[in-house]
Amino acid sequence: MPHFAIHCIDKPDSVELRIATRADHLAHLESVIDDVLVAGPLLDLEGKPIGSLLIIDFAERKDAVAFAAADPYALAGLFASVAVTAWRKVYPK
Repeated sequence: MPHFAIHCIDKPDSVELRIATRADHLAHLESVIDDVLVAGPLLDLEGKPIGSLLIIDFAERKDAVAFAAADPYALAGLFASVAVTAWRKVYPK
């Protein structure tokens, strides 16, 4: 399966919305946990979350896009932007 990077940037001043929907977001990730290469929040210089980066195996890009769209964070309106791109691991080998 190919890897896809899901890069999400939060809307400004949305930390409370992120906190309120985090448990549902994590449950969504658990639904594909065997295919998750890496997942976690993007942070500002003070260590506060400003987005999400997920790298997950999906059969096709449309599956990654559908997964991103169904994320509780996305459904709650947390994100200002979402990008889904193919990704290839080079290092570590």
